[in-house]
Amino acid sequence: MPSHDVSLNLHTKVVAHKDIEVKVRSDGSALGTLLISKGNLEWLPANNSVNKYRLSWEAFSEVMAEEGRQVRK
Repeated sequence: MPSHDVSLNLHTKVVAHKDIEVKVRSDGSALGTLLISKGNLEWLPANNSVNKYRLSWEAFSEVMAEEGRQVRK
């Protein structure tokens, strides 16, 4: 199983005008950066500074319900 490193760049406690950046690495290699804003989530794959993938919070909820694995909280 790969080892993951996740770093978080918080500009503030409340997401307002600046995205929260979550950098994700797997076994030392960058996977990408997750950008969290109040309007949506965006995934910027590593080595790709042009295109990113965007989901609304509603679409994210649907993807997690359909594709996510249920675990007890």
